[in-house]
Amino acid sequence: MSFEIKTANRQQAKIKILLAGVSGSGKTYSSLLLASGLTKGDYSKIGIIDTEKGSASLYAHLGKFLVIELETPYTPERYIEAITAFEKHGVDVIIIDSISHEWEGEGGILDEHANMSGNSFTNWKKLTPRHNRFIEKILKSNCHIIATSRSKSDYVMNNENGKTKIEKQGTKVITRDGVEYEFTISFNLNLHNFAECEKDRTELFKNKGIFQITHETGEKILNWCQLGDTKPKTEIKPKNIEKPTKPKQDEKPKLTDEEEKIKNELPKLFEKLQISEQLKIRFRALKMNGLQVYALLSAMDKKGLTAESLTFATEVDEWLRIEGFEDEIPY
Repeated sequence: MSFEIKTANRQQAKIKILLAGVSGSGKTYSSLLLASGLTKGDYSKIGIIDTEKGSASLYAHLGKFLVIELETPYTPERYIEAITAFEKHGVDVIIIDSISHEWEGEGGILDEHANMSGNSFTNWKKLTPRHNRFIEKILKSNCHIIATSRSKSDYVMNNENGKTKIEKQGTKVITRDGVEYEFTISFNLNLHNFAECEKDRTELFKNKGIFQITHETGEKILNWCQLGDTKPKTEIKPKNIEKPTKPKQDEKPKLTDEEEKIKNELPKLFEKLQISEQLKIRFRALKMNGLQVYALLSAMDKKGLTAESLTFATEVDEWLRIEGFEDEIPY
């Protein structure tokens, strides 16, 4: 047997992305935003395999994307047929919303296993190859594929400042163990529609922390796919640019009276209103500066509110409107 030996080259790669999250985390909407970036805004090149009872069509206002509404039974073979249908139709991006039904939906792998007679181990030997063929179809498709997966809901008890708080969080994707590692990129979405990258072979989202998925996120991934040869980049150093002189250690910029007040009062407000470290991270994610945070907490203090009363929305403007602070925060 002869083997072909060739130089490694990433050229016109087709991305495989997994979006996991609990119900209400924005999986369908986020996958459409990613797909719009991957198609440069051409929604007619996007096909959705919808197992969520028509939920994809709720976002028809975004563009004229294509839909296959997959009904029961949710066998691996029916998923494969739907993927093949979109490939033949000529779409660039296939969204599978969601792959969880293939595993635990009606007619899915777990459902079939529960209804099989005989030895359980022997039955798995029959079912595993069928599931593997479904995953292989995704990985070998000539289309970009975005798969969504539900996460199992779990309630955890956190103790903050002596008070017990119960929070809902996603803990594990609902599909066969290890499937998430088959994808090029794996995102986890929280209830505030923010994403965190769990796995990233592209290194585009390395050390990025939490962020919102947008059309531009899809464009960024598309650019990576189209790079082809990846030669080491030559570092270009700017010329004739004077480096800013560092102030001497004993020279510190003088704070204004207002900045001095905020510096002294903010820690007191954090303690009084029971502001957790998680909430402080949320302020930073919303890009609120010190003046805005101080104004918000002062308004909360006047109204007798604590951190437990806050309900976060996706955008800061929407959140402030919901909380009734829109006229009190300086922008």
